[in-house]
Amino acid sequence: MSEQPFLTHQVQLSTSAILGRFALIGGVVFVAALAFAYAGGWLSPGRLTPARMVAALSARGGNPLGHRRNHSKGVCFTGVLDANGAASRFSAAPMLAAGRYAVVGRFAIAVGDPDARDATGRVKSMAIRITSPNGQEWRSGMNNSPVFVVSNPRDFYELTTAQKVDPASGKPDPAAVKHFFATHPQSAPFAEWAQGAPWTVSFADQTYNSLNAFRFIDATGNSHLVRWSMKPTIPPTSVSHDALAKLEPNFLESDLNGRLAQGPLTWHLVVTLAAPGDPSNDATKAWPSDRQEIDAGTLIVQKAEAEADGPCRDINYDPTILPQGIAVSDDPLLAARSAAYARSFDLRTGESADYPRGASAAGDRR
Repeated sequence: MSEQPFLTHQVQLSTSAILGRFALIGGVVFVAALAFAYAGGWLSPGRLTPARMVAALSARGGNPLGHRRNHSKGVCFTGVLDANGAASRFSAAPMLAAGRYAVVGRFAIAVGDPDARDATGRVKSMAIRITSPNGQEWRSGMNNSPVFVVSNPRDFYELTTAQKVDPASGKPDPAAVKHFFATHPQSAPFAEWAQGAPWTVSFADQTYNSLNAFRFIDATGNSHLVRWSMKPTIPPTSVSHDALAKLEPNFLESDLNGRLAQGPLTWHLVVTLAAPGDPSNDATKAWPSDRQEIDAGTLIVQKAEAEADGPCRDINYDPTILPQGIAVSDDPLLAARSAAYARSFDLRTGESADYPRGASAAGDRR
């Protein structure tokens, strides 16, 4: 029997195998490209992507290169969480066991311009990263409003576009903002707070709330729906809005530094346990005030530093970065916050601006 037909058959098989492999590789590349295009919103221009969300925030804030796109004006702080162990029966998170844990945090106001006057920031915020000895982290971004302004990412995008700054006036169109609130009744509780709550001249006298719901997972695997707050140990001191407008542009940081020169500032970490029927996926709705609360320990703020070279500058305070024992809920804002924070982080750490960056410019992308 001749070997030629056999060799020809083998060559044909090899050629078919090679072509098959190329087809497989091409298919993988095509699928990857398709996924990339989908993620970028190219296949569905109306889809809300992290890039679109952050672009809207940039337009609202005047495109603050080198800075966070939201809560752009802030100051770093360091301290410790002195946990008392009271919440450890509801969560296996290591930093809820009795002990002291390092904290790197940030106070800010909810504006898109890092040079804005403090009097323009109706919402104050506290972000924290708590680290356990075994390297686990609990990151949280909290606001001093009792509820959030919207319940879903699409509405937040619409509000952000309504707040876009008009280059001619340097301010958003008040008619667009008014129209948003008129057509989004779920935002009424936030609007009521924003219009009626007292103004203060300090970060130190505010209660900061997680707003989103999370789940504590205990040592036996049972889940508990929770929200948490940082409650100050000093009473708030209110001022009129007219008096506020006459203060220096950076009165919040000045007040913080002045207070810390006299000693540490403290907040109680208070965990609120939900009752059956309390919403887990709607941050515009407050839970009733009679829900069980647990004082889990004390946040001790020891030192403040300017953000330009401070320890919080290159931290992404993604609220979905959680330790064992804490998990996200079904709140749709959480995934959207995580994605937008990552996009904003990548932009600001890669931009060249009048925001000095050192060797740590690559930052912490976790």
